[in-house]
Amino acid sequence: MEFPEELKYTEEHEWVLIEEEIVTIGITDYAQDSLGDIVFVELPEVGAILEAGKPFGVVESVKAVSDIYSPVSGEVVEINEELVGAPEVINTSPYEDGWMIKVKLSDTAQLDDLLDAEEYQEFIEEEV
Repeated sequence: MEFPEELKYTEEHEWVLIEEEIVTIGITDYAQDSLGDIVFVELPEVGAILEAGKPFGVVESVKAVSDIYSPVSGEVVEINEELVGAPEVINTSPYEDGWMIKVKLSDTAQLDDLLDAEEYQEFIEEEV
């Protein structure tokens, strides 16, 4: 299982790549592995305003339907259109091609609440 060091993580199994005031969000390798084969993804519209801790989308797999929670508040500036027609990309490339949305942060202090790779790995080990 991969836990890239440059990313931040949530206890709901989302990852965040921080690039100044724009963050890229997706679900972790652990999340996609737990879900199994992903068959459908629902993402917000560009321009949607997200609130930290609230759902912004849905991932449906052969096993379950799961909400995806926003780790930060802000405005959606881009969505990964490829996932609409090929949601399985999340299974094969959760951290690169399987990113979900890009958000312009409204509160950078929220980033302090996220886990680093080591903390996230410890969290998973405790959860299992």
